Amino acid sequence: MKEIIKNIKGTKDILPNEVEIWQYVEDKIHLFFQKYGYHQIRTPKFENTSLFNRSIGLDTDIVNKEMYSWTDQGGNNLTLKPEVTASVVRSFIQHNLGKINSINKLYYIDSLFRRERPQKGRFRQFEQFGIEALGSNYPEIDAEVISMAYYLYDSFKIKSLKLKINSIGSKNTRLNYKKELKDYLINYKNDLSSISQNRLNSNPLRILDTKIDFEKEIIKDAPKIINYLDSDDKSHFDELLMLLDTMNIQYEIDHNLVRGLDYYTKTVFEIHSDILGSQAALCGGGRYDYLVEELGGDPTPAIGFAAGMERLILSLDAKKNDIFKKPFIYFITLGNGAIKASAKIINSLRIKQNLTVISNSLRKNLKAQMKEANKLNVSYVIILGDDEIKNNSAIIKDMDSGNQESVNLQNIDDFFKKLH
Repeated sequence: MKEIIKNIKGTKDILPNEVEIWQYVEDKIHLFFQKYGYHQIRTPKFENTSLFNRSIGLDTDIVNKEMYSWTDQGGNNLTLKPEVTASVVRSFIQHNLGKINSINKLYYIDSLFRRERPQKGRFRQFEQFGIEALGSNYPEIDAEVISMAYYLYDSFKIKSLKLKINSIGSKNTRLNYKKELKDYLINYKNDLSSISQNRLNSNPLRILDTKIDFEKEIIKDAPKIINYLDSDDKSHFDELLMLLDTMNIQYEIDHNLVRGLDYYTKTVFEIHSDILGSQAALCGGGRYDYLVEELGGDPTPAIGFAAGMERLILSLDAKKNDIFKKPFIYFITLGNGAIKASAKIINSLRIKQNLTVISNSLRKNLKAQMKEANKLNVSYVIILGDDEIKNNSAIIKDMDSGNQESVNLQNIDDFFKKLH
């Protein structure tokens, strides 16, 4: 017997019985973002490795451990996309989008790749959606982006949403704060993990993002970056909080929230919920006011957020029955004459009335087809056999009430028009 080839660890087949919820979520995301005037952008699945080295940061786990990179036959160093913002910025610069529109509001739904430890709701190939708003340095765009993230999850009826927010300041703020933070942490150098000891010199802010309990105790008394914001940074953050208050979006200022990518500036935020237990973060984002310039473009302020599709869908698992409409009609055909006559009726119901009609193409008996109709939980069954053909009629059964009636074949279209 030949060996069965299986999917690669950290990847997942989305089977037909699961695809429906994916389509529902994707459709809703498209409509939600478009309502705010955002336009979809699609970028390639792989890019030059240097793009991510320059944007994400050489000291990040993504670049050091998680990227799928290779050298192709032409000697080009390439990487499967581990995140989207860098690709969007590269496209923004390459196609001069900033000269076409003063502010570009973009969204995406994309497949990404990271070689990290697979766990619930987290895979090595994963789907991500998000937005990027490029062109404005004012806090009202921060408020818009944050409110979009919050209200998107609210529209899916995700409970116990919590917004965590912080400001990590501009370049000068962070330079001053890094020195103070390093001076504090150097006293605990021997108590830090090897990873944090390395970050102490390269990027001490990343230590604030630690997941290790004893390091969390150390940073409890560390200097808070909010106390080092310059006047512009503080004014920006205060105005943002005022706008969130006006929108009645509750928030918690988390002084240790820095996000995991080096390009963030000023506003950073995450949306949390306890619906997935310990994996509380549903999405996160922030400002990246220097990234466009660092990748070769004109200075352009920007902000965005990214969210995992798998985590959102996991959050909706319990709601599947409430979300989906059941298939509308199951068409049972019995005999060659019925098969021929049903083709025209089924086609009309599907094409002209846009109804979901399922038919059995295995020519099973009445009992077997009714069993399948019950399994699919349809609303109506149409039964057409040789006897019905002789009478130029079909039996239509309401599966909820159990009532059934004989309807002339020419009147079937009208019968269902009255129902929707």
